[in-house]
Amino acid sequence: MSHGESPVKALAYALEKYPQRVEVVPMRDLLIDSARAKPQRPAYVKLAVPDEVVKAARGRAADAADLVLLVRVPKDVLERQDSRIVLPGEV
Repeated sequence: MSHGESPVKALAYALEKYPQRVEVVPMRDLLIDSARAKPQRPAYVKLAVPDEVVKAARGRAADAADLVLLVRVPKDVLERQDSRIVLPGEV
């Protein structure tokens, strides 16, 4: 599966088959600077990440790089994780 295909599909596969190899870090733990949007510039976040991540993001050979994703899990989904009530579509 190449990175060009669905990143969601790649993430689901990695979590199912190789969960111990997927690195998950809350963005808050990496955040060193941020700013809300203004008319003259977009909102941004500045993250402290390992050098390998920077090299992969800036390198020429995108096919040889790891897939690095920014994933947002909505609050309502997080709240559902501990619920004992099963809703339609959660089975």
